[in-house]
Amino acid sequence: MTEQRGPEQQSGFPRRDDQGRIRTLGDLLGVCLAGLVIGVLALVLFEWGFASLGSGEFGHTNGWLAVILPAWLFWDDFRAWEFGAARVAAAVAAAAVGVFAGLLVAGLGSGLPPLLSGALGAAAFTVAYAIVWFPGVRWLARRTG
Repeated sequence: MTEQRGPEQQSGFPRRDDQGRIRTLGDLLGVCLAGLVIGVLALVLFEWGFASLGSGEFGHTNGWLAVILPAWLFWDDFRAWEFGAARVAAAVAAAAVGVFAGLLVAGLGSGLPPLLSGALGAAAFTVAYAIVWFPGVRWLARRTG
């Protein structure tokens, strides 16, 4: 038998509404942090490979590159919201807070190798962006109609 799924019964993760927006902050954070871990693991693998070939020392790649997958998810959720000032204002505010948090954490870890301090900064950016973006865009969308 084939099961019919309506817009509210979508399978997959993160769960999305019928407009394609992520439904819960937990889903957004879960997928973003999973993407961040995958990004860090990929960087470590590349670093290990290049260091074993003698093309540099381990740990000197910029860890901020780990933010690529979370940023892609943020972009996807941004596009799911209809065009308007709410999504732009929420994205700008979230980016400002995220960059500030990321740079602060990376700066506090400045004595660490760039791979580690950058990865910590990318993690702080990801969490801060998600925490500001998710409720912010919803609140602004309700306020602006």
